[in-house]
Amino acid sequence: MRGQRDFLLLLMLAAMIATPIFAQNVPIAVGPDNSSTQGTASIPDFSGFWSHPYWPGFEQPLSGPGPVVNKFRGRQILDADGRPLAAENGPLTGDPDRLVGDFANPILKPETAEVVKKHGELELRGGAPNPTNQCWPEPVPYIFWNLGMQMFQHPDRITILYHFFDQQVRRVRLNQPHPAQVTPSWYGDSVGHYEGDVLVIDTVGIKADRPFAMVDMFGPPYTQALHVVERYRLVDYEAAKQAQERAGKENFRMPPDLAEGWVPDPNYKGKGLQLQFTVEDDGAFTMPWSATITYRRPMVTEWGENICAQNIHVYYAKDTAVPRAEKPDF
Repeated sequence: MRGQRDFLLLLMLAAMIATPIFAQNVPIAVGPDNSSTQGTASIPDFSGFWSHPYWPGFEQPLSGPGPVVNKFRGRQILDADGRPLAAENGPLTGDPDRLVGDFANPILKPETAEVVKKHGELELRGGAPNPTNQCWPEPVPYIFWNLGMQMFQHPDRITILYHFFDQQVRRVRLNQPHPAQVTPSWYGDSVGHYEGDVLVIDTVGIKADRPFAMVDMFGPPYTQALHVVERYRLVDYEAAKQAQERAGKENFRMPPDLAEGWVPDPNYKGKGLQLQFTVEDDGAFTMPWSATITYRRPMVTEWGENICAQNIHVYYAKDTAVPRAEKPDF
């Protein structure tokens, strides 16, 4: 009889071990304020490749204060599925060649607005430096501009890869609080937990004492007080497509050749992934503001090798010259 009980116990343990990660119930989650919540819903599967083929990419919130937008406008040339738009029908969207931010946005403190203004003046004179074209680590939320993203989910952590001009990596600890004293770092200290079918990531401690410290490509700086909260959830195909169509009213839709395949797969009708994030920094902004990024499954199925320091495909629509020595070094 005892042997039979032991055998049944072994069967139960084997079944528990064989249960897929994403079918498990959410464990106790420790939020940013160290509070704990007991989840009961299954963890959603966010893993795999995702893309949003928009430049520079932030979608305006449906309500409330949003990010800086481009003052210069041009006609959108493609719809959300990459089909050409008639010149007279394309909405006026941000000019991809002139990323000149609207420094009158009320979220900006006067000193922040002045930085955005000067950044725009550099853009008009030929281009402004930023973490991307200078091959520096990209902080959140700036990093969300990347067209390609891949997420890896584990029971104790999330790893996120970003891809386009360069390749960047973020690591998120699950169900843990921030340290009492956070050491500033390039990507900050990120902790996450699940709230039902939503993945919440809280990031603080983003290094501000660095070159090109900005929250987006229009140049708004941030301070050590920067606090970013991300909320990821799966959305139905139609909702994802409609959100990308809204994005196309503000952001330039990259053609497939320039996007290097990081465009939605027109044959994929499954769910999309939506990121809604909130930015707080009372050292740079007058109020919290939010934005959205909506991803769909892309055409690409594997990463291409891309090293920023050796990449000549840096600037929109043209290649940079490869440095050449005028005479041999030896």
